[in-house]
Amino acid sequence: MPTPWKPSPAIKLSAAAHAALGLGVIAAPAYWPWALGALAANHLILTAAGLLPRSSLLGPNLTRLPAAAIARREIALTIDDGPNPEVTPRVLDLLDAANAKASFFCIGRYARRYPVICREIVARGHRVENHGDSHSALFATFGRRRMRADISAAQATLADITGQAPQFFRATAGLRNPLLEPVLASLDLKLAAWTRRPFDTREGNPQIVFDRLTHNLAAGDILLMHDGHAAKTPAGEAVILAALPRLLQSLHQARLNPVTLSAAQK
Repeated sequence: MPTPWKPSPAIKLSAAAHAALGLGVIAAPAYWPWALGALAANHLILTAAGLLPRSSLLGPNLTRLPAAAIARREIALTIDDGPNPEVTPRVLDLLDAANAKASFFCIGRYARRYPVICREIVARGHRVENHGDSHSALFATFGRRRMRADISAAQATLADITGQAPQFFRATAGLRNPLLEPVLASLDLKLAAWTRRPFDTREGNPQIVFDRLTHNLAAGDILLMHDGHAAKTPAGEAVILAALPRLLQSLHQARLNPVTLSAAQK
């Protein structure tokens, strides 16, 4: 049963402001330019919140693992934009070798193209999560109906292929708008962001990617990497394949346990 949507304090405040300003204009029409300016400022704040991937102003947003997971010295590896037939199987092999688990945020249309890889992700003890169906760069501009259709299509695809319904959603580049949270609530999905990201869709230097992920790394962190749309190293290899072995070794040395987002909630 989906959890009923509960508007965030910022959304409640915004709705109250709209109502108050509307009544104010009715009572004192001469002040409509001020009311219009206040409403514009309100919408600007909400828009800015949606463009900050780690913001929780628009609703719940997982940016760090819960206290119980921190006590167990867990971190979460999250891997976006797959499945990729050239990269994802090799990532799975690297994770297996380190006895590490990860959450793969898969794109619905790619999953339909490579369903065997999605099933392999789950078979090896990882989780497949929802990264939308189209992975549109314009996702943050979608209206509620289009947003729901996109997320629902990916949810149905991934659940059908893997036999497991995704529990988490991540928007394209983490960008969204105030309409997302009620859609996620109706689909029983939770928004997940990250603690740190290496910008590995643009940065092909494995050392820089590694440094960005491990600087002040601690239990509870959520790390973001990409098996799809990954930048290339100077040798022409997806940068995740060059950076991940060293990252996994560093986690082992620091006694940090990579788990899925779902496992970390227990």
